[in-house]
Amino acid sequence: MPRTPNEYAIHLLFEGGHREEIRFHNLQEFQRWYSNDFLPKHESKELINIPIKNIQGEYMVARPSSILAMRVEPIFNSSVERF
Repeated sequence: MPRTPNEYAIHLLFEGGHREEIRFHNLQEFQRWYSNDFLPKHESKELINIPIKNIQGEYMVARPSSILAMRVEPIFNSSVERF
């Protein structure tokens, strides 16, 4: 029986080498943010809100054109201690 991730960590790589990690409870939340907020403005210099680690009301503001890469990592709390 396949395991189900408890959450997803999204690793963002910015121009200049800065890295940031954001988290989503499930893959559908990430896909919704990616397709509704990020993708339509991916070449824009306009700032967008990026949710940080599932803390209600806390956001990082960044220019989508400065994000070079994203890595999606499933997190299984039963196998890895990450706090």
